[in-house]
Amino acid sequence: MMKCGGNEVMVQGRLVRIAHLDIDKYDSVRSPEAFLADLRNAKGRIDLFTFMQIMPDKTPKYDYHMEMDNLAILPVSTFDNWWNHQIRSFPRNRARQAEKRGVTLREVPFDDSLVEGIWEVYNETKVRQGKPNVHYGKDVETVRREAATFPDRSVFIGAFFEEKLIGFVKMVIDETRTQASLMNIVAMVRHRDKAPTNALIAHAVRACANRGIPYLMYQSFAYGNKEVDSLANFKEINGFERVDLPRYYVPLTPLGRVALRLGLHHKLMDQLPRPVAAKLRQFRSAWYNRKLQSVSETS
Repeated sequence: MMKCGGNEVMVQGRLVRIAHLDIDKYDSVRSPEAFLADLRNAKGRIDLFTFMQIMPDKTPKYDYHMEMDNLAILPVSTFDNWWNHQIRSFPRNRARQAEKRGVTLREVPFDDSLVEGIWEVYNETKVRQGKPNVHYGKDVETVRREAATFPDRSVFIGAFFEEKLIGFVKMVIDETRTQASLMNIVAMVRHRDKAPTNALIAHAVRACANRGIPYLMYQSFAYGNKEVDSLANFKEINGFERVDLPRYYVPLTPLGRVALRLGLHHKLMDQLPRPVAAKLRQFRSAWYNRKLQSVSETS
């Protein structure tokens, strides 16, 4: 992680060093030329810098190398419109089920009680969605530091059962108040029967509608060449749509230019044939579950 132009920048990769905003997908670079000038003068080698446009800018605006990326976007007008016209009966019934089974939802301040609750949610299971849970094993202070980002633009929503936090949403609003993004949405596996995740989505939609924010974003709709899975289906039945948006790649070194020409800015898994990649993901999921003696979570 490094600072550039007042923004946190994440740098990844060993051979080819690729950088992006720490808030990539949640916000965009407003003045790319000025930002790139700062990036070229920053300490440490960066071969490629990537950024994408966010809603509602769907038309390419810049002359850099561009490829289409995608986000899962829910257009928000009113809560009633979403509830009655944008979602299917299944998520609506699941959200009702949460209430019937004693789950309550409310916006909560960022304080010690919330941090401790998030820590307990994170440390419930070692595996989530067939992969190691990256938050498992973190101490309370690490959770506090990571959850405290973007304090002036974040909304926390808690799902409670018997006054104990069993799930939460961290929603981050962009600077123009056009898009709110679900940066984190996590619920305890052992309370899955109470449908806390569906209830959290419903409350996030209500929070956007009440604030006049027209778009709610839930990360990407599709990832590389990954086949449609339970998470993509969960997004779709809750009213999220795939929206393609321009993503730019700017080489900053000769190695970056070569890497871009050779397609090295994409993950190896994304360059494999889709059936092969799907089999490898299934094997990886099964291996992690056996190794960590846990179960993976699906929405």
